[in-house]
Amino acid sequence: MHRLIYPVTTETFSDTEGGFQAELTDISTNFPIAEATISITSLDNPSRPVEVLRTDSSGFTPFINLPAPPYELSQTPSDVRPYSEYILDISAPGYEPIRISGAEILAGVTAKQQVQLLPSPAGLPDTVEEFIIPDHTLYGSYPPKIAEAEVKENTSSGEIVLPSVVIPEFVVVHDGTPNNRNAKNYTVRYRDYIKNVASSEIYATWPESTIYANILAILSFTLNRVYTEW
Repeated sequence: MHRLIYPVTTETFSDTEGGFQAELTDISTNFPIAEATISITSLDNPSRPVEVLRTDSSGFTPFINLPAPPYELSQTPSDVRPYSEYILDISAPGYEPIRISGAEILAGVTAKQQVQLLPSPAGLPDTVEEFIIPDHTLYGSYPPKIAEAEVKENTSSGEIVLPSVVIPEFVVVHDGTPNNRNAKNYTVRYRDYIKNVASSEIYATWPESTIYANILAILSFTLNRVYTEW
């Protein structure tokens, strides 16, 4: 849930750098968090931070450029990783610190990291919660998708889930295979879920029409699950 969001951008970068900006909010109030510190370290060389940023009164850090592999690597399939990976250590007075490991930066686009922090419990020491972002699905090695029948019989009568078609505000995401009852369920905003799936399955360096087509496919698949549990 902490994967970077890659917007289409018209900003100018070299072929070996991408943009980055973070936005911090309070998870309980959604208010912006000012004066938070984000220390950015390369995952390939974690000995010292490459940048240390602070949020403004709106909860945003400045835009910065970070080194990334050549832009061309993300245009065609390759065994070479087309993005650089960074560690984000985030802290703010009165909030629990977190670490995001494996934040991905692609050349030629700006990545935005949206983070919600939990207020620190009074009288308890702060513990750092770590979120590890796995390899992008276009680069990493993952098991094949679980096969499903193209046509499934429906023995129920009437509506299965919802009486009418609506766009949900939240969806429940099962973090595991359907039969894994030990996997956790997370309730996330539908818009955030779509953005996170898109940034996990496609590269923001692709042509804009291709990005739109992929997002429409993700929207259709997700809504099919919501309406039919199929």
